[in-house]
Amino acid sequence: MHLIRDVQNLAILLGRKSDNVGFECHDLFKSGKELRVKDELEVIELSKGSGAKDLYVKKIRNGSVIDHISAGHALDVLKILGIDGGEGHIVSVAMNVSSKAASKKDIVKVENRELKPGEVDKIALIAPSATINIIRDYEVAEKTRVKLPESIRGIVRCANPACVSNAGEPVEPKFLVERQDPLRLRCFYCVRIMEKQDVLKQF
Repeated sequence: MHLIRDVQNLAILLGRKSDNVGFECHDLFKSGKELRVKDELEVIELSKGSGAKDLYVKKIRNGSVIDHISAGHALDVLKILGIDGGEGHIVSVAMNVSSKAASKKDIVKVENRELKPGEVDKIALIAPSATINIIRDYEVAEKTRVKLPESIRGIVRCANPACVSNAGEPVEPKFLVERQDPLRLRCFYCVRIMEKQDVLKQF
């Protein structure tokens, strides 16, 4: 997997512009930090005092582009997708990219993988404005915006250990979606309120 990282081992690209298939990044690390690719074949270094630099990430032929992720949550999306570097997928991650709809956004591109419905539902919990673009032969074959229904089942567990859904009974966790952004869920059984930070702990 080619996972772009900074010196603190976070998969980060900082940029100003993006599109649904490829994105470009500008003025990266003017302080002179290194930006490395997790592969022996490619190491990109920005020398100290080098000034503005442009980095262009190529379009993927087939796979998924998750755009308009809430800024700072790209790494949470990787957790939802179960991507830890051992799957062999080529992954590109951009964080804190300028956006017209919001001040900043994150982007995740995964080559040769189309998202499953359950994965899309989890992404909707932490990034309610995200769009999912399915890429086939370099073109956007499908484009959908994530959407949370009025209630969700089996996606996350109730944070209340005494809830009947955590008691070992054949009871599927169920929540009413009271608010999407910021997230607010109410357990159908014990009425426990869960917010985004409670959900993130489960991924």
